[in-house]
Amino acid sequence: MARLPGTIGRSLLLARLFPAGMAILLATALPALAQSTAKPTATRAATSATVVAPIPAPGPAPGPVRIVGGPGPGCIAGAQRLPDAAPGLQTVRPGRSSFWGHPDVVAALLLLGQRARAAGLPDLYMNDISNPRGGPMPGGHASHQVGLDADVYLDIAIPRVVLTADQRERMEPPGLVRPDQRGVDPRHWRPGHVTLLRLATELPGVDRVLVNAAIKKQLCTEVPAGQRAWLQRIRPWYAHAAHMHIRFRCPAGQPECADLRPLPPGDGCDASLQWWFDRLDQPPPKPTPRPQGEPRVPAACAAIMTMPAVIPAAMTAPARPPPR
Repeated sequence: MARLPGTIGRSLLLARLFPAGMAILLATALPALAQSTAKPTATRAATSATVVAPIPAPGPAPGPVRIVGGPGPGCIAGAQRLPDAAPGLQTVRPGRSSFWGHPDVVAALLLLGQRARAAGLPDLYMNDISNPRGGPMPGGHASHQVGLDADVYLDIAIPRVVLTADQRERMEPPGLVRPDQRGVDPRHWRPGHVTLLRLATELPGVDRVLVNAAIKKQLCTEVPAGQRAWLQRIRPWYAHAAHMHIRFRCPAGQPECADLRPLPPGDGCDASLQWWFDRLDQPPPKPTPRPQGEPRVPAACAAIMTMPAVIPAAMTAPARPPPR
C-alpha cells in the first residue's frame, strides 16, 4: 500500500471531516496536490517574505501580466475576466465567486467551452478562478490566488439554456460520488464525463486536474489500458465530487511564479490510488484548531494589490451631447 508521511496522512483524514472547505485548503496548502509530496520548485526569493494581505484596490491591477507566488498565497497583475457567457460555458454563483485569471488561462477555458460543445456536451458551469488581483479568496480557498486555478462543475446531465441572474446565483450542481466516497453515483455519472475530463487535460498549459478519488477510480475502470496516458494529469483529492479543479503551469517569463514539481510517471491507476480508499477505513483523528491571524501574501504583492487601476479614457471623458 502506498504511504505518505504521517503529517500529510493526518491532514488528509482531517479533510474527510471538513469536505467542503478543509479539503480545498489542504489541496493547495500541501504542494503534493494529490499523490505527490514534492515542494514547489520555482524561485522563492519573491515569495519567502510575506505581509498581511492588504485590502485590494477595485478592479484588476494594470499590466503587464505579473504573477507572484502560488500555488498557495500570491497575486496577479494584468488579469482578465472570463465572460459570463461564451460558446459552451456560463459562469455561476457570481455573488460567491470570482472569474479573473491569467489571459492564457481565460483563453484556455474559452477553448474548453468550445471543445465541449463540439463534443456534444451541454454548456459548462464555471466557478472560481481568482480575484481581480488574486490574493486570498473567500470561503476557505488557499489556492486560486494567482489566476492559474479554475473550478469547473461536472454537471452535464441536461441541455442548457442561458440562466437568469437568479438561477446563476442559486446554482448548486450535484456531486458525482456516492455518500460512502468509494465509487461514483450512477444516477449522475455519464459517459460524457470521460470526454469532459479528457478535454480538460488536453488544454494548453494544464499541469493537473483534481477530482475526487472515486472519479479517478471510475476513469481507470472505463478508459482502456492502452489509452490512459492523459490519466496521469487526473489526480485524486478529497471533496471535488461536484467539480474539477484545473491547475495551469506558470507561464513563460514569470520568474516569481511558483510551480509544482512534475507529476510522477504512470497513469495513477495503481496502488497509489488504492491508498485513498484505504484511508477511509481508518478512524479520523481529532481536528486541530486552524491557524489564527490575518491572511498573508508575498511581500511583492503589496504593490500589486494597492496600485490604482487604469480607467479607460472613454470612462473618464466628459459626456458629449447627442448629435442633432
